[in-house]
Amino acid sequence: MQTILGANGTISRVLATELHDYTKKVRLVSRNPKKIFAEDELMAADLTDPAQIEKAVAGSAIVYLLIGLDYKLSVWQKHWPIIMKATLEACIRHRAKLVFFDNMYLYDTTAISHMTENSPINPPSKKGLVRKEIADMMMHEMEAGRLKGMIVRSADFYGPKNEKSMLIELIFKKLAKGKAASWFGNPNKIHSFTYTPDAARATALLANSDDTWNQVWHLPTDPNSLTGTQWAELVSKELGKKNKLSVMPNWFISVLGLLIPFMRELPEMMYQYEKDYFFDSSKFMERFDFKITSYQEGIRKTIEAGGF
Repeated sequence: MQTILGANGTISRVLATELHDYTKKVRLVSRNPKKIFAEDELMAADLTDPAQIEKAVAGSAIVYLLIGLDYKLSVWQKHWPIIMKATLEACIRHRAKLVFFDNMYLYDTTAISHMTENSPINPPSKKGLVRKEIADMMMHEMEAGRLKGMIVRSADFYGPKNEKSMLIELIFKKLAKGKAASWFGNPNKIHSFTYTPDAARATALLANSDDTWNQVWHLPTDPNSLTGTQWAELVSKELGKKNKLSVMPNWFISVLGLLIPFMRELPEMMYQYEKDYFFDSSKFMERFDFKITSYQEGIRKTIEAGGF
């Protein structure tokens, strides 16, 4: 049995499909899980409750931790340590391997221009401190030999049917409506984005390989990074819309936060848009024969899927 904790997210839904290349026993766990295939096992659960995590993990050979909490610092600080502790304890008790789908918030600002699995860990944001705390918890159990696991990391997302991507919200949706695309910080700095179907396919591949465990992996991401300006140019061309790009200064984001709660969470993350942001997945590419979706193809497929 391979179990996905947090089964309704953008990555989770694609991962659930990819796992059927390796097993027909897939358990989908969330508040309101939905089947991908008829034989999928569904388990409704509140995964902020350790007792329900314990029940969800029981009988699993591999567990994927992909819970998507609200993008709010107070929520992360309250729930993530509890979720990770409960998941680790359950996986150790039931001898299940654990795959944790992480982001890059824990890396030092000096690493942002070229992030690798060995980049220095020194989170510059409060959200990054939460990610470091829970990653450290998992690494401790792996290093102690109590857990067989892996941490897979992704850059910011984009891709079909992705409702939680800043790139989709600020560029794809705005240009599709004939409005100016928006960007934070310096639009002439490159910014890597991981294509969600690639991330899910690679996660399934890593978890179902023998020599990948007790390591950190960066998920495959097109190395031919684009600047904010280039993203707007390519998306507008594919949409057949006029290319327009508006750059939002940091002070304006803070003002918007007074009106839009979600925007209050962004100022501490703006360091990612002030310099080149390059996510290096060469370790993965050296291990696997994997075709990364180019940004040009990913843009086309995202637009074809619609939804905006």
